[in-house]
This record gives sequence, C-alpha cells and structure tokens, in this order.
Amino acid sequence: MASPTPRLVALTPYLLSKVGKTARTLVGDRLAARGLRLWDMAVLAVLADRGPQAQAQRELAEALELHPSDVAKVLDGLARLGHVDRERDPADRRRVLVRISGQGRVLLDELTAETEAVRDHVLAPLDQAERATLHALLLRVHAGTAAEAALEAATGSTPG
Repeated sequence: MASPTPRLVALTPYLLSKVGKTARTLVGDRLAARGLRLWDMAVLAVLADRGPQAQAQRELAEALELHPSDVAKVLDGLARLGHVDRERDPADRRRVLVRISGQGRVLLDELTAETEAVRDHVLAPLDQAERATLHALLLRVHAGTAAEAALEAATGSTPG
C-alpha cells in the first residue's frame, strides 16, 4: 500500500478516518467470525446499559438512530440465537418489548473483550496515559458533534 502524502497525514479527519476504518474492520472481522455484525453488538450494548427492564423496540431504534425495520431484523437474528427475549407489551399489544437474555449478556462481555483486544492492537504505539487522554478527547469531540447534530435536527439548518 502506498504511503499517504504529507498533505493527507496533516489532515486530522483523514487520520481519524483511516484509524477508524482499521479498527472497525478488525472488530467487524471478529464479529463476523461469530456470525454477527456491529449492529448486533450495538443492540446488545444498549439493552444491557438500559438495565433489566424491557425496552420498547421502537425506542431502541430511536436510541440507535436506526429505522425500526432495521432494528427488527437485528432483533430477529439475536432472538433466534437466544441473545434477546421479545414479548408483546401487555398494556399495548402493538408494542414489542425487548430485553437482553443471560446468554446475550455473556456474549456481550465476550464481544467487549474482543473489542478491547482490537483497541489494544490499534493503540499499541501509545502508553496507558496517552490512551486515556485520547479517549477523553474523543469523548469531548463526540459530545460536541452529537450536540451539533441535535441542534441541526431541531432547527433544520446546517452550520456554515
């Protein structure tokens, strides 16, 4: 593979894209070896983080910023494998409630360990303090871009 030009490596978005693509590919390959995709892990993570109570399928789609039909497909696969439990809401039979199963929690812990191994591989050139600093900075950037996206959605405008 040809080395990028100095002009490209001077661009932070270029570097973020290249490192992100590498990390995403490595995580994706590990998930694919288990017959899973990144969205499967994302769904399990949201369900685990929201606690033991069942989540409405539509609210899960909103949390993931995915179309409800796409979330339904992911949930179909996870339910078939026993990683999530789905049931009709007794108060509103049109709503589907979802919760992560015990098997799903075990899987999520395994996938988290796999993802942390990828992190360690990708960030091998950095020491622990540098990794912590990078993570803190990325959290700030992520929070800022999320806030900007929310403002754009609320106002219907784009910055510039």
